[in-house]
Amino acid sequence: MIAFRFRVPGIVAALTLSIPSAPLLAAETPSQGWTVTVRGNAGMSPAWEGSSDLSPFLVPGISIRRAGTPAAFSAPDDAPSIAIFDEKWLRAGPAVRLKGPRRSGDYSELRGVQDIDWTLEAGAFAEFWPMEKLRARLDIRHGLTGHHGNIADVSVDWVERIGRWTISVGPRLSLGNTSYMNKLFGVTPYEAFWNGRITPYLADGGAKSVGLTAAVAYKWSKECTTTGYMKYNRLVGSAGASPLTNNLGSANQFTVGAIVAYSFDWNGAIDWPKF
Repeated sequence: MIAFRFRVPGIVAALTLSIPSAPLLAAETPSQGWTVTVRGNAGMSPAWEGSSDLSPFLVPGISIRRAGTPAAFSAPDDAPSIAIFDEKWLRAGPAVRLKGPRRSGDYSELRGVQDIDWTLEAGAFAEFWPMEKLRARLDIRHGLTGHHGNIADVSVDWVERIGRWTISVGPRLSLGNTSYMNKLFGVTPYEAFWNGRITPYLADGGAKSVGLTAAVAYKWSKECTTTGYMKYNRLVGSAGASPLTNNLGSANQFTVGAIVAYSFDWNGAIDWPKF
């Protein structure tokens, strides 16, 4: 799955493209075609990482899988990825994230704080199913733009399917190296001078946040599914101790959202207009 995500003042927008694993791409399109799912994800999340204010976001997306195959479980906060290796108990492949910029001009409390450009993170993921209802996932990515640090996300989900309902809940852990942490949570003497509310600070690598994500999905029909979810992260370590967090924002980071998804079958053919 590949995602393009961007934030403008007051709104987050994104485009997500999910494509089948590499073996499927190499094969000919099967006669039964594909199942295409379009979705909209809307809600509220922190205006910037460490902010105490929430900002609305809107994330449209699309995914494609072979017709007749069930959709793989995906938590709302999974990094977009492509399953190159896809077995019942293990899925693995490349993963990416594209994050919007943090601009001091958009938020008065960040006056004098350096901007962070668009951030593209690329890496890999591995997803394990040691039990039918238990999933563990690891994402490791490197910042290609915006920051040039390393970040790792660890998640565990208990997935319960009851009729048309799918309920998932599990803990989260995010870690970053010194380069990443200092870019997001460090404060230079210049920034401290011009802002006036923060002091110089050097952030160290280590744990960035711990948290919990819960989601409830209901399948109304073969075509339509809705999902509601909540996510809580607590910034810890250098991220929690940063003056940006303590003086300008909050260590408590909340996200709440809802996803509406609609699926339809497509035979892979495109009917071009005739002139």
